[in-house]
Amino acid sequence: MRLSRNGYYVERYVKCDNCGVLIYDEGLSATVAEQPGLYCSQWCIDWADARARGIEQPRLPLPRTAR
Repeated sequence: MRLSRNGYYVERYVKCDNCGVLIYDEGLSATVAEQPGLYCSQWCIDWADARARGIEQPRLPLPRTAR
């Protein structure tokens, strides 16, 4: 999500090209299958890359968060 310069309104909604989650910060830019995109996490980049390589149901470990 991109806020206006003064922070009073949403300028535009930015979503992950893989999962569709709103991206509140800068996100991660990556090129998958020769298509540039914006992703919310490295996991989404890896998943999109696996799908582009022809793996129908990629099995990736879920990211761990620090406690």
